[in-house]
Amino acid sequence: MHLLLYAGIGFLAGFMSGMFGIGGGSVRIPLLHLAGLPLISSFGINLVVIPFSSMVGAFTHRRNIDLRTGCCMIPGGILGSLSGAFLAGAVSEKLLAIIFVIISLLTIPGIHLQRLAPRLARKIKPSCGKILSGTFLLNFVIGMRGGSGGALFPPFLKIMGLDIRKAIATSLFVTIFTALAGMFVYWERGDIPFLYAVVVLLGSILGARAGGKISLRTKPAWLEFLLSFLILILAFLVLFRAHLWN
Repeated sequence: MHLLLYAGIGFLAGFMSGMFGIGGGSVRIPLLHLAGLPLISSFGINLVVIPFSSMVGAFTHRRNIDLRTGCCMIPGGILGSLSGAFLAGAVSEKLLAIIFVIISLLTIPGIHLQRLAPRLARKIKPSCGKILSGTFLLNFVIGMRGGSGGALFPPFLKIMGLDIRKAIATSLFVTIFTALAGMFVYWERGDIPFLYAVVVLLGSILGARAGGKISLRTKPAWLEFLLSFLILILAFLVLFRAHLWN
């Protein structure tokens, strides 16, 4: 029953990953922990799953990947993931939750920036340096809670001028590399239970494929709305779990 439960959690998080270009950790980590896994093991399993589920999602969205932007994101994301993974557990969960929620709430208007403030959107001049530093910051914060940054990559890329489909595809591509960096830290520490990781991984791969196919058939306006709603829900889920665990 535990294995079926973990597979179901993997499918749900993988579906959201493929649908919205997020890593899935904001769903996967709290559900795995509530299902009985230690928090540090939930972090480790999440980082095992993300590269593979993101690979499936990125393949589905491959025509929309912006390789130039992705290449700017990968170095900053890897450095942020490694820094955050080494500091995992050193910062209180409540503080991390507050930081995460603030960043999440700031990114929601970014998804709709071109409609809400078109003049401001035109003034933003994306550069490789801005993209790299922004990716590092997001991954550093989320890396401390066992994530890969994927939950906030799509809105960040929208602010940088990419349309929603390219933002989703590029986010999936980048999280392949950023999650691998953090995964090796947890693997070396012995924080990853192998059997549970495999079960969650299989469920996540199936979910990512299903979510990716549906995403390609969904209108961009609906993707933007649903992604905004999802980020809001995940932000409050993070606050809830921080309150529950402390």
